[in-house]
Amino acid sequence: MEKDILILAVESSCDETAAAVVKNGREVLSNIISSQIALHTLYGGVVPEIASRKHIEAIDGVITQALQEAGVTLEDIDAIGVTYGPGLVGALLVGLAEAKALAFAVNKPLVGVHHIEGHICANYIENKDFEPPYMALVVSGGHSHLVYVSDYGKYEILGRTRDDAAGEAYDKVARAIGMGYPGGPKIDAAAKKGNPNAVKFPRVFLEEDSYDFSFSGLKSAVLNYVNKQKMMGEPIVPEDIAASFQQAVVEVLVEKTIHAAKERGVKQIAMAGGVASNSALRETMRKACEKEGFYLSIPSPILCTDNAAMIGCAAYYEYMAGVRDGFDLNANPGLKLGER
Repeated sequence: MEKDILILAVESSCDETAAAVVKNGREVLSNIISSQIALHTLYGGVVPEIASRKHIEAIDGVITQALQEAGVTLEDIDAIGVTYGPGLVGALLVGLAEAKALAFAVNKPLVGVHHIEGHICANYIENKDFEPPYMALVVSGGHSHLVYVSDYGKYEILGRTRDDAAGEAYDKVARAIGMGYPGGPKIDAAAKKGNPNAVKFPRVFLEEDSYDFSFSGLKSAVLNYVNKQKMMGEPIVPEDIAASFQQAVVEVLVEKTIHAAKERGVKQIAMAGGVASNSALRETMRKACEKEGFYLSIPSPILCTDNAAMIGCAAYYEYMAGVRDGFDLNANPGLKLGER
């Protein structure tokens, strides 16, 4: 019987302070998340300086809680995994400093994890038999990537956003139609009450065979529509705008993902990142995969948004591949997927 591998994972790349204990990569013994959403809502978005300070206040508590809930001590842990990029540099540094201090104190290996790799690995947690190869759509506040995952830790980025990430566009549009922050969940909820065909917004597919995304033009189209309605004294129906905007985003994301999966000859598609918890995207992708004969994996919404369980899962596969980081590991806010 092989020994169980326990990873303590720390995530602090944006505005969630999180810690988790993960066994053998796929079994979550604890997953503690301290969110700052209520605080940043006052400012209409994440304020990096405030986020960093809050991480410092919360981090000891979430790690203690994660260990207690898992029923383990630091001595039982085999390695400490931590997000070191991409993200807000001040926020990343808090988690990194804490992970290094713990690794040094109890003499355990340190494994740096790429935040997006964590999001992709969230698919392994509830889906015990899911494994590469597959096509992954990563959609979050800062990222829109189409990634071919050929093996654990092997990523090829086929497409990425050229301007606004999908989640960023959601936040900006939500602000424009008076829904406030965080935009994603609010537009998702409003769109359920609106008509997705009310306003014809552009679908930006870019050049033929391009897997890149562009949401800046769509966002501008929404803002122009709102301004025009105001100038003409015409009614603005936020629910209709939300539904029409959301449909334009979802159609492009789903179509490009299906196209890429067909081209690569994979039979599985995975979704990851905060926007993957969007109900319209989940439903449209599910129908498209059913129609085209693809197996679809989507984590539960709690594992789509930032959490440490996904970082623990990614750290496990890196650890098993022999990755060990020194105490000189630095935060890298612009870290590219697949780089170390």
